[in-house]
Amino acid sequence: MIGENRKDWDRLIWECRECKDMFKAETESYNQHTSKTEGAHIIQQIIHCEQDDETNTFEGYVRYGNNGEDFIAFDVKTETWITLVPEAETVKQEWDGNEVRNKFWKNIVTGLCSTWLNKSLTYGKSYLNRKDLPSASLLQENSSSPVTCHATGFYPDRADMFWRRDGEQIHEGVKHGDILPNQDESFQMIVDLDVSSVPSEDWMRYDCVFQLSGVPNVIIMKLDKDVIKSNRRKALTGNESNEKKVHF
Repeated sequence: MIGENRKDWDRLIWECRECKDMFKAETESYNQHTSKTEGAHIIQQIIHCEQDDETNTFEGYVRYGNNGEDFIAFDVKTETWITLVPEAETVKQEWDGNEVRNKFWKNIVTGLCSTWLNKSLTYGKSYLNRKDLPSASLLQENSSSPVTCHATGFYPDRADMFWRRDGEQIHEGVKHGDILPNQDESFQMIVDLDVSSVPSEDWMRYDCVFQLSGVPNVIIMKLDKDVIKSNRRKALTGNESNEKKVHF
């Protein structure tokens, strides 16, 4: 969602560059009004905003730190600076008088920061609440191999997959694989069923079930030889079967 609006990104880039220029100017002013000991010093700036969804209230601030300790903060409501240590008083006096810069920080906190906070929250909620069902298939390397129930493309990774016989979950002859990530941020998983001792006439008693957490619908695949994808070749003709070739 955020990446679709080029104007939003252009504005954010411009505002970030302005923030960098303001930070540079205030750092130079800060250095002029504070006594410094020898050695390296670290000046930190935090631009913070938060919103309460229940009360719909918004708060934000700009704060500077010196070597990890709070130094001075900007009060958005009064558009003035608050000293957090006595040494910040001379800095406050100069910065309070720069109305243009103070208006800029107020707009950053109440405008840009608030806007992007809401955009991020909206995007985050839609992403976290995402539910994608997988494509599922039955695979078998050859006629003596276990039948693999394979589901891929699901999200999130809170899912379960198992084999049943006559509608009841079974554990004997079943081997579960790990849930693995795909390159598109979705997931995949497999569950094998040893069919070496299952008579052909009993295959239709078995099925594989996939369940994604939070989704009422389930995917059920009957153990049917006609739908299994495999690498098997027709023994008599030497030609590949019409089933899709799958490499393990």
